[in-house]
Amino acid sequence: MFYITGDTHGEFDRIEEFCNDYCTSQDDVMIILGDAGINYYLDERDERLKDDLVQLPITLFCIHGNHEERPSEIDTYEEIEWNGGIVYMEPEYPNILFAKDGEIYNFGERTAIVIGGAYSVDKYYRLAKGLPWFDTEQPTEETKEYVRKQLDKVGWGVDYVLTHTVPEFIEPTWAYLPTIDQSTVDKSTEKWLDELEKKMNYEYWYAGHWHVEHQEASVRIMYEEIEELADYEDGDGMY
Repeated sequence: MFYITGDTHGEFDRIEEFCNDYCTSQDDVMIILGDAGINYYLDERDERLKDDLVQLPITLFCIHGNHEERPSEIDTYEEIEWNGGIVYMEPEYPNILFAKDGEIYNFGERTAIVIGGAYSVDKYYRLAKGLPWFDTEQPTEETKEYVRKQLDKVGWGVDYVLTHTVPEFIEPTWAYLPTIDQSTVDKSTEKWLDELEKKMNYEYWYAGHWHVEHQEASVRIMYEEIEELADYEDGDGMY
């Protein structure tokens, strides 16, 4: 089975509880829509977390967020083929997979393109406090070109779009942090996703990042809820 949820930021209690309640195995997949928090500290704290996660009876399929380093920048990750696309994996932790931006994966009989990254509105706070911040947080022009070429191959049609943030037109403006001056926020990724969305044919778009639960048309923003990745006509899929 394929399941999906929002940001975890290194806290996996709800995933563990879900696995226990539904008797999952590592043949099952939990999609995390960015900010998994597994590659945040880049030291023994991350290693301790992975040592715990490798014991979970589920496979974690993580999209790149803006509170973690890209696995492509970490020497211990290898590229392997998984479900029709390329993922990053450390051999010591085979059930922890990171998607490569622009890859198109097969989830059962459905296809999904993955596009990670976003701007961190807490960037300067983290820098001031000595907390990790990564200049790789947003897609590069090279990544954007790769995404476009991948979409060209499938005629710009997929079943699912899995991203960290959302296209600008559908941002949950009511969830903006009141302490943040929005004129200082870099929305280049959201604007680019706008451009893609106008050209794409898709059934459902899933995103995290915003720490809210919200559905508008075919776009689902997720946080702590867990759903089965399935057709909505078969039920709302919530657990």
